[in-house]
This record gives sequence, C-alpha cells and structure tokens, in this order.
Amino acid sequence: MNTQDAAAGSGTEEPGIDFIYRGWHFKYGAQRTGPGVYRPVVVCLGRGHGPEQKETLPSDTDEIAYATEAEALRHAEQQAMRWVHDRTGDGQGQL
Repeated sequence: MNTQDAAAGSGTEEPGIDFIYRGWHFKYGAQRTGPGVYRPVVVCLGRGHGPEQKETLPSDTDEIAYATEAEALRHAEQQAMRWVHDRTGDGQGQL
C-alpha cells in the first residue's frame, strides 16, 4: 500500500492522517483524481474533549488539484489550520 492509499483510501473512507491543532481533531489525506493529480481532503472530527462530529471541509481554493501527493497533503494541513483560525478569531499570522 502506498502513502496515497493510506492517506486517502478509496474515496469512500475518511482520510487517514491524524492531525490535532489547538484542540481540534482532523483527519486529512490526498485523493488521487487522475494520473499525477491529487486533491486535499480534510475531515474535522470536532474538539478533543467533545463528542465526535464529522464534517468534511469544503475546498478553500479554486486550485484544488496538485501535481504531487506531498503538495496536496501540505495544503490539507494548512486548510485545517485556517479553518480553526476562522472559527476561533485567531489571525492567520500565527500559521
């Protein structure tokens, strides 16, 4: 199984990389959509101390296709961080 398979699954499963940022729990991955084309996928599982509330984050940019899995994974992690900042009032200057 390659990294992409572990990170994104078949598209019917949630992504497989755990990420916790400022108390929020996410899973993210890179879904392969074609030869050499990946898109970031981020699922928010809620706050660490509360019940799990799955929410797939919408794409946050028109440029949703990346040439490498690594680029898509980087974007997915940054997207999760921006999502938290948008909801907590913390500016993006802390990224």
